[in-house]
Amino acid sequence: MEYLLAAESLPTLVLALLLGAVIGSFLNVVIVRLPVQLQQQWQRECAEMSGTPVTQKDRFSIAAPGSHCPECKTTIAWYDNIPLLSYLILRARCRHCHTRIPVTYWLVEIISCLTFGLVAWHYGFSMTALVYVTVFSILICLLVIDFRHQLLPDQLTYPLLWIALLWSLSDNSAMTPSLAIIGAAAGYLSLWSVYWAFKLITGKEGMGYGDFKLLAGITAFTGATVLPVTILASSVGGAVIGLILLRRKNRSQPIPFGPFLIGGGLLSYFYGTELLFGYWRWLGGV
Repeated sequence: MEYLLAAESLPTLVLALLLGAVIGSFLNVVIVRLPVQLQQQWQRECAEMSGTPVTQKDRFSIAAPGSHCPECKTTIAWYDNIPLLSYLILRARCRHCHTRIPVTYWLVEIISCLTFGLVAWHYGFSMTALVYVTVFSILICLLVIDFRHQLLPDQLTYPLLWIALLWSLSDNSAMTPSLAIIGAAAGYLSLWSVYWAFKLITGKEGMGYGDFKLLAGITAFTGATVLPVTILASSVGGAVIGLILLRRKNRSQPIPFGPFLIGGGLLSYFYGTELLFGYWRWLGGV
């Protein structure tokens, strides 16, 4: 049994890959349904505040109704809902109405599968592995949701922050509680300051509060020391995409900043210290 849970073992890798594919399928459900669920909730709250009669709708949540095609509403059979395989077997189309299935569904399952496999290979089935795969799952959902809807739900950013702060209490964490708290505060306040400076100068809002919360959760894991790497990497990435859209005359198209923050945060977590030291050496520092 210990061999099945150990790091760098084939059974552990296979189990993790299978579990990652299944979880990836669930993440697709969260990605699709959470924004709709939030929109319906906001509509109900607005109707109640304005005194407008609230329209009763069918129950809609992460769990209900069952999986169905968004176009023809046909319930998806279990054999058409097998992670990774069904997308290929169906050739990316609904079996009934032949509507094309977005490739994002398949990519989410692949990324989740590979992430679970890599984490389990290094850490086995342990608390450290559980924390990492949970964080990566949240980041995958945030990335796709923000890319599609320019939305970073509190239901995902707050758990990310709390996991980071609680994980700092563990001996296996690279952050102490004080460093995690300082990192979270530095991350939040850095974007908060930019937000208000931009608003005072232009009168416009350059980003949303969800970006502040996301960066707070990220820097609670990475620490404030490598925050410049996160900010610089995400800003450069956003600027490059912005220039590409500008050249294509898509000036009115909003650019979600969350995916770039996530990319910059991952870069900082794995390579931030090396990049900072390399920068100082390049400047001729110690």
